[in-house]
Amino acid sequence: MSRQFNAIYTTAEIREIELATDSRKLSGLMEKAGFAAAEIARDKLLTSGRTKILVLAGPGNNGGDAFVVARHLQIWWFKVTLVFTGKRATLSSNAQQMLDAWLLAGGEIFTEIPENGKWDVVIDGLFGIGLDHQEGRNLTGRYLALVNAVNLLNLPVLALDIPSGLGSDTGQVRGAAIRAAMTVTFIGLKPGLLTHFGPEYCGEIFLRGLDTDAPSLKEPAIWMIDLAYAKKLLPPPRPANSHKGIFGSIGIIGGSDGMVGAALLAGTAALKAGAGRIYLGLIAGNAPGVDGTQPELMLRPIHELFKLDYLDCLVVGPGLGTGIDACFWLSYALETDLPLVLDADALNLIAMHPIVANLLRGRWHKRKAPSILTPHPAEAARLLNTDTSTIQNDRMAAAANLATIFNCCTVLKGAGSICAVPGGKRYINTSGNPGLSTAGTGDILSGIIGALLAQGLSSENALLLAVYLHGAAADALENEHGGPVGMTASEIPNAARSLLNRWIYHLSSD
Repeated sequence: MSRQFNAIYTTAEIREIELATDSRKLSGLMEKAGFAAAEIARDKLLTSGRTKILVLAGPGNNGGDAFVVARHLQIWWFKVTLVFTGKRATLSSNAQQMLDAWLLAGGEIFTEIPENGKWDVVIDGLFGIGLDHQEGRNLTGRYLALVNAVNLLNLPVLALDIPSGLGSDTGQVRGAAIRAAMTVTFIGLKPGLLTHFGPEYCGEIFLRGLDTDAPSLKEPAIWMIDLAYAKKLLPPPRPANSHKGIFGSIGIIGGSDGMVGAALLAGTAALKAGAGRIYLGLIAGNAPGVDGTQPELMLRPIHELFKLDYLDCLVVGPGLGTGIDACFWLSYALETDLPLVLDADALNLIAMHPIVANLLRGRWHKRKAPSILTPHPAEAARLLNTDTSTIQNDRMAAAANLATIFNCCTVLKGAGSICAVPGGKRYINTSGNPGLSTAGTGDILSGIIGALLAQGLSSENALLLAVYLHGAAADALENEHGGPVGMTASEIPNAARSLLNRWIYHLSSD
């Protein structure tokens, strides 16, 4: 996988790359983009006798790309209907040239979608990137009607750069957005393709770099986590002369009354992700002494856990609760030198109590002790003293803010989970599916992160690998079950274990 394919750029960064591109290359970008998109439309969508294409060209440079697509498809003898929603006088000079080339090639322009027209495929060149940087720019009026009309056609759509109406930096739907079967994006990937509503609206994504070599012009701060990236983070194969002590010991703190199952799930996940020993410090007064389904887990009253002097990390939060005891033991954990994974009610307690939040912020400065936060959007909103919709409307910024404020590696969970590290670097995960939207899957993730920390991975690498592995295990289960419905958290550890072994020992290419 090339470095360019994993790099992700904001709209502002794409503009910087365009400005830094050699002028001889820049003048040809629109032609290259349109030709690349036309090839994808021809090879991927215009099959099985499909010959009629509706092309939507907007008032900006995305419209210029659309003129090029239309021209090439018409040259290849497809029947093209082009709807132009702007005015020639307000187009950029490059886009004007492409409009003129379309007309010289015998193309015709419509200003509205013809009534009773019949098409096989739609090319969306209305807006592309940039809506995020126009304050309050939700689609209204004519453009809202156009997007809704295209969606009602129920035809395969190829979007140019990003589906119109979808925020390039955020994945936010700006009033409405075109639902594409495929998206061809240019120069570099954009955050909005991969997070929030992006995976739902973009369909299959194709990247065409247009010979810009973007990473050489702008060092990326955002990266995509895919299988190739995750495999670079794997622990090494295990030596023949192994014992449980070299694979780490984990303490899991949680399991208050009525929520012991959450701690057991985290422990099981840690065990099957390769940790050597797992101790559960349970807060519940009537906590069991053994887990009959997973007897390898060592269950302890919470106060006994901290007497162990050979723990490699702590996972705090699964089933923790928010009572006084829970707050005391979280604070105790924060004052240790151990790496921490903080999940669920540990995050809620940090949001509720400024003193506890200060303990977290001080860990890095005092002892270089790493901490990892794993909030879902509601927990992130509590930590940042805002609401869930604000978090979701700019997930990239929310993840970065959490990492900066608390000096922690952070994953903001959800569609296209975002991992952020102090210093500004961010990663967008590409694995996972709606089957993870069920109770206990967050506990599984925290256990997997803990297991990788205990095996010696850095906090950043443990987080990135765990997030991808967690989603990939859910994808394997989705494939096995024929869909995501009814997936349970307790199924994920076995699937994750299988994938880890296959990846580490090169047992398959997936």
